Amino acid sequence: MFFVTYLRRELRRRMRQAVFIALGLALGVGLVVTVTAASAGIKKAQSRELSALYGVGTDVTVTGGNPGKPTSPGQPPGIGQTVNNVTPSYAAIGASKLAQVASLRGVTAADGVLALGDSTITLTAGKPPTFNSFTIDGVDTGHLSSGPLSAGTLTSGRAFTAADANVDVAVVDSGYATSKRLKVGSALTIDQVTYTVIGIVRQPQQGGTPTDVYIPLARAQAISTTGYGRQTNDVNTVYVSVASAADVSAVSHELSSLLPGATVTTQSSLASEVTGSVATAAKLANDLGRWLAILVLIAAFAVASLLTVAAVTRRVREFGTLKAIGWRTRRIVSQVLGESAVMGTAGAALGIGLGLVGAAIIAAAAPKLSEKIPENTGSVAQVQSAGAGPLGGSTYHTVSFPLHPSLTVGVIVLAAVLAVAGGLLAGSLGSWRIAKLRPADALSRVA
Repeated sequence: MFFVTYLRRELRRRMRQAVFIALGLALGVGLVVTVTAASAGIKKAQSRELSALYGVGTDVTVTGGNPGKPTSPGQPPGIGQTVNNVTPSYAAIGASKLAQVASLRGVTAADGVLALGDSTITLTAGKPPTFNSFTIDGVDTGHLSSGPLSAGTLTSGRAFTAADANVDVAVVDSGYATSKRLKVGSALTIDQVTYTVIGIVRQPQQGGTPTDVYIPLARAQAISTTGYGRQTNDVNTVYVSVASAADVSAVSHELSSLLPGATVTTQSSLASEVTGSVATAAKLANDLGRWLAILVLIAAFAVASLLTVAAVTRRVREFGTLKAIGWRTRRIVSQVLGESAVMGTAGAALGIGLGLVGAAIIAAAAPKLSEKIPENTGSVAQVQSAGAGPLGGSTYHTVSFPLHPSLTVGVIVLAAVLAVAGGLLAGSLGSWRIAKLRPADALSRVA
């Protein structure tokens, strides 16, 4: 009880010093909270965009390499003729390889997809050629829990069932359906075969350009263009679900060894290709912001320590007298550490408040961030019109979003621990000064 009474009295007597120390710690801690919240907000936003494109952090996407040039180029259309080509977007991945992928340790599911591009060219006398194209994904109708349709929302009609495996039916993306005026029950021609639209699906738009048309995998495998050969029983994209995020790296290495010509994409590898203001902001928050926060913390701790040591020096007579009347050094040190802990706690409370204010200011005043996300294109027309080079190349999809700093309980606890630790550090340095003090020093200064 005496400990608390003495502590309260000393803090009240030295109120100005206590306020300065608490404010110094609060400024350092507040900056840490603000920078950490902003950095976490940027990472969360980036993760959300990448998830929309390639799934959650425990997903891996494998695409076959460049399918190469056809062995026979095919005949160009003549005047008044229409030529239709359905070409694979990537090189084939055989059924045996798909089975090996599914059996890898840490893999919970491996769903194969055959990505195709349908292009039609029509030449009319006296008119420029007419070019039309759309993308196709052949999906396993018996396994839809992962893969390109797993993130979609059915807006009308129905989804695929296992009974549709060998039926000429299609599910169409809502954007493509609107542009082509398609609805449930409409007829859609692919490679001179008429498919019936059974469902309209809305895919996440912020992550990239969704595939236009989805058909059963067996029907897609039956489609080919002269020169590429039919990819019967083959796929060219594999959506791999991994049991744990900790296994993603190991699974990725195994996939690269098993399929040396394929491209293995994870959320972390995709993040390294992201460009734009979000990537710049993330780098600034991680590098400049982190070091700035550390420097301010060091300065705050140094000021608190200097003020505490100076206060101990001014209290030499007091502490020496207490030693002379029988107080042990341990008791005096605990008193000083108690005062420092109270100032650190006050600094933690103020710092967290300042951090919350800083995060709110960033959320209100920060401009929208943008990022350019690489997206694999499955259509010859898309690749060529974008100037992305050879078939199966990459273009970039730009998205923008507001910055919302993310505060977690962990950040708040870290801020409190840092402030209290800073106060105790300052108290420890003052205690070291007290430990060297002898009663005679105090008596020699008594007037």
